[in-house]
Amino acid sequence: MDTEGSLAPETPAEAREEYGALAPAAKVAVREAARAMEFDREEYAERVTGEVVGTVRDALFASLLRVHVGTGEEFDAWLDDHPGYEPDVAGSENVERVVWHPVPFAGEGGVAVAATFHDEREAALGTLRRRAFGRVYREHLPASGDGEGDAGPERGGPEA
Repeated sequence: MDTEGSLAPETPAEAREEYGALAPAAKVAVREAARAMEFDREEYAERVTGEVVGTVRDALFASLLRVHVGTGEEFDAWLDDHPGYEPDVAGSENVERVVWHPVPFAGEGGVAVAATFHDEREAALGTLRRRAFGRVYREHLPASGDGEGDAGPERGGPEA
């Protein structure tokens, strides 16, 4: 079994704090992408909205979640060692590998969001992280496009 990623919030408040800390990185990523696409000030102001920056922040948060990768037996052993966690598994039971992300504050005593895979490790990691974000974290975080992430030209757009 191996582990990758850095975010493993223990509480909803910690998840919100980590999510909030990603706002500057999301703004920079969007601004640099717009610059690479040669958006002028007008196009930037028209196309880069708070929702766009929020979506990038969502993706950054999900992509940084700490994930365990192992065999089905290792996942079962992990669940045995963490009896309060409810497994939320997507995929087939007939494959050998599992990726999972435990969320201690979800459900009654924690949820282990998981996905099974055969060969496509990176695809499974992406699927799991999107599932964990959508199924657990989304309800505890500010909505994308709430205005927090607006990075128009007057706030550091491509020509600032």
